[in-house]
Amino acid sequence: MTSSTPATGETVTRRGIWGWMLFDWAAQPFFTVVTTFIFGPYFVARLTADPIAAQTTWSNMATISSIIIAIFSPILGSIADQSGSRKPWIAFFATLKIASLAMLWFAAPGSAILWPVTFMILASIAAEFSIVFNDSMMPRLTTPENVGRISNTAWGLGYLGGMVVLIFVVLFLAAAPDKGVTILGIPPLFGLDTAAGEDARITGPISALWYFVFILPMFFFTPDVKKGLPFGKAVHSGLSELKTTLRELRHRPAITRFLIARMLYQDGVNGVLILGGTFAAGMFGWGTMEIGIYGIILNIVAIGGCIAAGYVDQRLGSRSTVLISLTLLLLATIGIVSTQTDSTLFGLVQLQASEGTGLFSTSAEKAYLLYGILIGLAFGPVQASSRSYLSRNITVAEAGRYFGIYALSGRATSFMATLSFSIATYATGSAHVGMAMLTIFLGAGFLLLLRVPEGVRPPQS
Repeated sequence: MTSSTPATGETVTRRGIWGWMLFDWAAQPFFTVVTTFIFGPYFVARLTADPIAAQTTWSNMATISSIIIAIFSPILGSIADQSGSRKPWIAFFATLKIASLAMLWFAAPGSAILWPVTFMILASIAAEFSIVFNDSMMPRLTTPENVGRISNTAWGLGYLGGMVVLIFVVLFLAAAPDKGVTILGIPPLFGLDTAAGEDARITGPISALWYFVFILPMFFFTPDVKKGLPFGKAVHSGLSELKTTLRELRHRPAITRFLIARMLYQDGVNGVLILGGTFAAGMFGWGTMEIGIYGIILNIVAIGGCIAAGYVDQRLGSRSTVLISLTLLLLATIGIVSTQTDSTLFGLVQLQASEGTGLFSTSAEKAYLLYGILIGLAFGPVQASSRSYLSRNITVAEAGRYFGIYALSGRATSFMATLSFSIATYATGSAHVGMAMLTIFLGAGFLLLLRVPEGVRPPQS
């Protein structure tokens, strides 16, 4: 990857671009091993004796986090535009995220769930706020022609980082409770007690350490904006700029429609990522090992999906890449909802309920894996190309506040997806009905995005 000359006229070295891209590599294990594939399913299946109530609690945790993120992201983004430097903000929220993740170690089975829920909320909002500031650095690092490829490459690196940690957990830490050995046939490292959930609980501290180590290149090598206004003046000026930006959106209809479309489809994407692993754990009784292997498969596919999407984005555009990805996500989610332990496609295809005792031994589990592959192909590009679409259509000077609003669009109503899941699951006693609610958000976002042009000229700064 050669040096790039972005819109600012500065020359950014390859080392600076790679430092920025490694942020995704550093951040992803939290989402992969904690939120989706290891700690989340452990929280649902083993932390308490009531998996349905635990799924609702996990969904409520995501809802609370989303509301906080939605309220404060655009405010912080606007303040960042005025205060200049992004790195101090990232450092502050990185400290909060690292400390919160470390505390998940104490979430033992049978313990009060208030504390792990609290620390998951803190870790989630710290992670998302850090992403706002990191994403807002992107327009000044490369050209509009290359931003889609770099964004998708960074996202692919994130999945690779998450997969590396996930493989480590599955091979060396996660043991079947009845056998006490990992898939390699060895006892878990560090003397972890699987019966006490330590193989899942340790993912918090591991993700914290990984994050700390691999965000350092961004701090060392990626150029930042020079320091602007003092904090107090930046807050006042930033809030004024936010009001101006919100009024300005009325005169930028393409950006407005894109943000509303993303608000809808990202709700569905968040729901699939947050609830997909816990849904499988509840339906099939998957433990840490099964969920971990499922996650590895998805991440391997996701890396290839992001690499391919980088080229698709560069040739067809970001909007087209997102539309293709949403189509795959809709098909996958419908497939998952249609699957029972003895059938799929809403009973049109009957499956054998049991075929042995090995991993993924039933036909229903194999069908779930196939739908998971579609998710793996799509959920990286739908997010990476969304941020590259915005980056192409704004100026460097307004990046902070627009990426703050972008984060708002990704979280403003995301509590609706998880809340819809919770309400539907509680009302019907069926997690399938809850998962079906996610297709509404994915479909509505897809339809609205059809009315968004591929690109618009950003105003001159």
